[in-house]
Order: sequence, then C-alpha cells, then structure tokens
Amino acid sequence: MAPRIVASTDEVNRRRVIININAETVTNIPSTDFPGHWPGESHEWSLEKFKNEFQVQLHKNEAYDSSFSLIGLDASIANAFRRILIAEVPTLAIEFVYVQNNTSVIQDEVLASRLGLIPIKGSTEGLSWMRWFKKPTEEDPEGSEPSDYNTIVLKLDIECTVNKDAAKDEEDPRILYNHAHVYARDIEFTPIGRQEEYFTGEDEIRPVNPDILVAKLRPGQKIDLEMHCIKGIGADHAKFSPVATATYRLLPEIRILRPIIGDDARKFAKCFPRGVIGLEKITSAEAVQKGSGYEGHQGEEKAVVIDAFKDTVSRECLRHDEFKDKVKLGRVKDHFIFNIESTGQFPSDTLFLESVKVLKLKCARLKRDLTNLVH
Repeated sequence: MAPRIVASTDEVNRRRVIININAETVTNIPSTDFPGHWPGESHEWSLEKFKNEFQVQLHKNEAYDSSFSLIGLDASIANAFRRILIAEVPTLAIEFVYVQNNTSVIQDEVLASRLGLIPIKGSTEGLSWMRWFKKPTEEDPEGSEPSDYNTIVLKLDIECTVNKDAAKDEEDPRILYNHAHVYARDIEFTPIGRQEEYFTGEDEIRPVNPDILVAKLRPGQKIDLEMHCIKGIGADHAKFSPVATATYRLLPEIRILRPIIGDDARKFAKCFPRGVIGLEKITSAEAVQKGSGYEGHQGEEKAVVIDAFKDTVSRECLRHDEFKDKVKLGRVKDHFIFNIESTGQFPSDTLFLESVKVLKLKCARLKRDLTNLVH
C-alpha cells in the first residue's frame, strides 16, 4: 500500500480557494479528477464536515426573482443545479394546437408557435399529480391517450367585430373594434375530471402574464382553436424551461496590498461599481504606526473595500500604473452566487428546491442501477 502524503503548508496555501484575476490572465485554477482529492493523500468525505462547512445565504427573494449563495460546494455540483434548473424541472406548456378556424393574418403554424411560448401557471400540487404524456414513436405508434391526468385543455374562441358605440373620429383600432387585439387573457381553461380538485380558484391554469399579445384582428376575422398542455422539461423544448435565466458567479475578492491615498483613492473607487470601494479618513493611530504606509497622512482619505459582492470584476483598476502592485483581484472558488428568474410556474425560491429533488432522484436511480449491476 502506497504511503499517505501529508501536504506542506505552502502546498495548502497554494490550493486556497481563491482564483487570481490578473490584467491578462487567470491563475490558480487547478482541479482534480475528484473534487477536493489529491493523489496519495487522505481526503475521506465526511457528512459532518460537509454540514459544518456548507452554508446558504439568501440575498433576494421575490416572486419571480431570487438570489442566494451556496458556499462550500464544488463547481461540478453548482453547475449540476444550474443545468437541472434550465432543462430538467418539469412544467406545463401548450404542445398541441387544433385549429378549427383561423382567418387572421397569422399562419396556423406561426400562431401555434406563439401560443406554445406563452408561460402557463397553475397549482404546483396539480403539476406533481399529473403524469407524463407519451408522444407516438416508432416503438409505440399510439402513444398516450389524452386524459385528465396527462392533458390540460385550453380554448381560444374570439372574433373581431365593429364597435358601434365608437366615436366617428376615433382612430384607435382597440376602440373602433371589439377584440382588435387578442391577448393571453382571452385563453379559457376547461377543467376535465379530477382537474377540478387541483386547478381551481387562484390555482387554476392560466397564462402567467395576461397582457401577452397573441394576434391582431380586424372585423370579419376570427380565431377558434383548442390547445392541449402537457408536462415537459426544458431538455425537450425551451418552452418547458421554468426559468428565464439561471446563472451563478463566483464571489469577487479585492485585496488592497498597499495604501491608496488621496486623489489616487478617489480614482481607485471610480474603477469599481458604486458601493464596492469606499473612502475613509486616516486616523491618528494609523498615521503614527510605523510601516503602515499612512505615516504623515492623518485626516486624508484612504480607499477601503466595502462590499466586494457588488463588483463585476471588470479589471479596470489594473489598467492604471499607479495601482500596480497595490491591489489583488480574485474570486472565491467555492462561493457560488446564484440568480434565478422564474417564468412563473414556480416561485423563484421554490425552483431551486425542485432542482434538489431532481438531483436526489437521479442519485437514487444511479444507486439502484449500480446495485443491480453488482448483483
């Protein structure tokens, strides 16, 4: 058995979770075949250690927009959550459009595409209750039969007519005609079977934004169609993706290595977004402290880091010679700042929990398959 290697202090410092951001390069980005494991060393994974080191910090929690930090994870896990959010959390979307009558200027296939991209929301409990609709394939030419547990039926039946009460000099078509503009709010939900138990009141199926413009009509034009919504994931089509954006970035780190004073401090602050760098007065204690760099500058302003979280890591300060060797930019490797914008089916904070459920199911499936493979 090969002897276990103990990493030196210098090697441990080199592995610190800080990525160096230089003027033209990015350094200190080593990785291993297995996260956090170096060959020949003992790095047994411990649940207790993970619990003690892992942190979640919530920054913003709004209905359709949330921001939070996951601290103490490997990039592979953080990226798995991001990809699951985009492509594997199931939602409802219009998949089949049956056109009875369409005399608008929009072709049937274009109209169907527009309708399919309208975000739909409803009871999340009902979504969990619904089953997957299987489309016909070569192996299964018939596929699934539409039923209350796999298909949501929506209808759009609207005709444009002349508004007889409009003024003679009126020029706005929305006043001149009835239903000149067809909006998402004109789509009607028709519950079938047990759907009435799950999709009622505030939880009924409806467009997230009722003001989405679907088409424009003029007198004599009509749209009459039926739409079938099914459960799907973003990997099948982008219309099923529950997020408008799901991104993460690493926490910026700004280290001021040498004092930046006076006009240089004010110039330095302008190199960063507002609120990142602040100006403070040099105290008498700092001014008399030998080796501080503030000797003889009592009362003058110095640059200090207030909130690196707001930094965009533009490297603007590295363009100026006066700041050379005075500042070090970096990013924290294991601090992931997530930003999730929901399309409306799920609250933004619930979305991440849904991605955790999906990852747990994938892990359980892998564990089961490995067990079957061994036996």
